[in-house]
Amino acid sequence: MLIWIILIIVPMLFGLYAQFRIRSAYAKNVEIRSRGGITGREAAQAVMDSAGIADVEIVEVPGELTDHYDPMNKRLALSEHNYHGTSLAALGVAAHEAGHAIQHKVGYSMMTIRQTLAPATQIAAGVSNLVLILGIVLIGSAFGGMLLTIGAIALGLICLFQLVTLPVEFDASRRAKAELVNLGIVDRDEMPGVHQTLDAAALTYVAGFVAALGSLLHILLLLSGRRED
Repeated sequence: MLIWIILIIVPMLFGLYAQFRIRSAYAKNVEIRSRGGITGREAAQAVMDSAGIADVEIVEVPGELTDHYDPMNKRLALSEHNYHGTSLAALGVAAHEAGHAIQHKVGYSMMTIRQTLAPATQIAAGVSNLVLILGIVLIGSAFGGMLLTIGAIALGLICLFQLVTLPVEFDASRRAKAELVNLGIVDRDEMPGVHQTLDAAALTYVAGFVAALGSLLHILLLLSGRRED
């Protein structure tokens, strides 16, 4: 029971805390307008222009915190508030996504690995839950053991993807913070709001890795106990 709490419950609580942190930090800093008054879209464009990127489209997408960079289609998507907004949160998120565009342009190795893993990880994420549930229900049979093994492989791939995601996200935030100051988009004394938003967002990726690792270790323990029986 203690192991189950450590591997499943603790990561779940950590994930909830990370989600609370990003929602709280974003809600706070989206209300603080930057002195420069430029929008998130303009900030993302300025960061990419500075890096010599002219072939990435910036688009608006619905939802909140749905911002992302699509390397396949060279499209930088910003949610409504971050596309039009002039807040410290909007500028931080927009510059972060532009940081991913810079990674793509310079061939940042961890981003390349992440892109390579993405298709297989999507498949693994789609089948892992069903396979693992069936494997746990049928754990006493050979078929159940096979399903758990397949589930463990899928979780291992997801865990690897989450691990590779960490340096990709941290590096994009590092680039964003530097460019916002270097380009004069945000004054240095305004940066705490940007730091708070991006650091809270980074915590969600750490939580994702911890959750994947905990699930993987849990299934490996089940398989180990099954073999001992």
